[in-house]
Amino acid sequence: MLVKWIRLTVVDRRGFERGQRKWAGLLGEPGFRGQGGGWSRGRPGVAHLVAFWESRAFYDSFMARSHDRLAASQAGTYKDAQVRLFEHEFDVKVGFRPSFGEVDVLRLAHCQVHQDRVDHFMLMQEKVWNPAMAGSPGMLRGMLGRAPGEEFLVLSMWQSAAERGKYRPERVERLALRAQIAADVRAIAGDVVQLEPSWTV
Repeated sequence: MLVKWIRLTVVDRRGFERGQRKWAGLLGEPGFRGQGGGWSRGRPGVAHLVAFWESRAFYDSFMARSHDRLAASQAGTYKDAQVRLFEHEFDVKVGFRPSFGEVDVLRLAHCQVHQDRVDHFMLMQEKVWNPAMAGSPGMLRGMLGRAPGEEFLVLSMWQSAAERGKYRPERVERLALRAQIAADVRAIAGDVVQLEPSWTV
C-alpha cells in the first residue's frame, strides 16, 4: 500500500475547505483506498492530509489523469505544500485499515534515520514502540511507512485527544531511551492533527 502525506499552510481557510469537498471525486478512482486529514493542533493554519492507494501504479495513473482537475479548486488557497510518498512496511497494533470513521486525532512522526541504523530503527519500532502504542488506551491502529532512502513515517490513529493525552511524555522518554532513538534518528518532526470529518473520503 502507498501512503501519501501532504503538509501545507492554508492562507484562505474558507476557500481551502470548500475545495477540500471536491476530493470526494477520489471515490471512483481505481486503487484508491481512503483519504483524511485536518488541522495541526500546534501550528495555526497548517493542514495535513493522508491518502492511501493500493499501489504506486494506481497512484501514478491517477496523477496523470484526474489529479489536476480535482486540485484546481484549491489553487491559491495554500502555500508551502510538502508532499511525501511512503510504502507501507508494517502495522502498528494489528489489522491496519485506511479508515477514518471513529478517529478524532492523527499522530504523525516523520523520522530521518542514519543509514547504518535503519535495521535497528525498524527492529525497535517492532519490538519496543509497537507493543507500547498497541497497549495505549484510545490508540485504534497505525502503520510504519518507508520512503526511498532512510525516511520513515509513523502514523497512528487515536479515538480522541484526551485518550492520546494518556500517552505521557515521561513514558515516551523511557521508550525512546530503550529504543536508542537518539542514536538511530538524525531528524524527527512530529505533529498532532485534529481530524476534520468533512475531509474524509
